[in-house]
Amino acid sequence: MTLRRVSDERLERALEALAEPGRFRLAEARIAAAVPQLERLLARALEEGGWFSQVHESEVRKAALDHDPDERLERVRRLLAEETRIAMMVGVAVGFELARELRPELDEEDRAAGGSRDRPRRDDARQHDGGGR
Repeated sequence: MTLRRVSDERLERALEALAEPGRFRLAEARIAAAVPQLERLLARALEEGGWFSQVHESEVRKAALDHDPDERLERVRRLLAEETRIAMMVGVAVGFELARELRPELDEEDRAAGGSRDRPRRDDARQHDGGGR
């Protein structure tokens, strides 16, 4: 698959659209039933990626056992921030792949509903994923 670059303007418009108040309420409601499966999938992706390896466990131990309370607190904060960033990036990757798996079904639903604009057109999605599968 060849990836095409999304223009800065298109990316900016997409990010602005995502920032609209209430944008994620419907998505949250739709995935609520799938949360346990998504959590397992995210945990597996993080494990397979080596994100929580022995090196990570070693850093957790160092943070937890540091004798200086201020240093211990700082280490824990850094670990939490790092874990949050990594989990977010992996979660986004999982979301992209899930969207790619569902895209044909969503397109069919759009056609059946008369071309709803609640979701981007397939052409719009191709700008993001490099042209489809």
